[in-house]
Amino acid sequence: MFSLVFQNKDFLVIDKHPGISVHKDDNEQPLLAEIAKHTGDKQLYLIHRLDKMTSGLLLLGRHQAAASSLSQMFAEKTVQKFYVAVSAKKPAKKQGIIIGDMTKSRRSMWKLLPSKINPAVTQFFSTAGGEGRRLFLCKPHTGKTHQIRVALKSVGATILGDEIYGGATADRGYLHAYGLQFEHAGERFEFLLPPSVGEMWSMLPEEWSTPSALSWPKLPNKK
Repeated sequence: MFSLVFQNKDFLVIDKHPGISVHKDDNEQPLLAEIAKHTGDKQLYLIHRLDKMTSGLLLLGRHQAAASSLSQMFAEKTVQKFYVAVSAKKPAKKQGIIIGDMTKSRRSMWKLLPSKINPAVTQFFSTAGGEGRRLFLCKPHTGKTHQIRVALKSVGATILGDEIYGGATADRGYLHAYGLQFEHAGERFEFLLPPSVGEMWSMLPEEWSTPSALSWPKLPNKK
């Protein structure tokens, strides 16, 4: 269900396993209950969310004050997040920026629009992943529902195992929360966790081991 990555008096960082839900409407958040049982916390606070198919780094507050402070960081977009993904299809472009408003589509799907009123913004790199697959490193600047899944679909590279968006069949959905960087209580924290569950992952490029240092595609109106 999860592995504990880090803990201090204010927060926990876990590696959420794929196929585990964090949402309240799924059996009263059994994930949080299991973590609390493991750490001895009476209550834990979900700071952000990962989709059920997505594995990787998830941040949880251990008390109300810390949860409020950490949640504010996400609201103010001061947290750097990095994801890795695998597709069985080549993207229309190997790297770049995907920008557009998102709207609900049919069933539980979302879609990207050409408008940019309140857009989802995602930078990405990609490289060959072996056996016809493509490996992606993504840096979302917004926290929209299904943002990376929709962004990669929009460039023709639906994530492997993503049944909702028509990804090729696989043993799991190949999206992983790979990196988190933020400041809290005057201290800088950086977590990097390569994926460990799944048969289709290939070795991440060495330069991806310091994602914040990469020369990311430039955002609009930024030099």
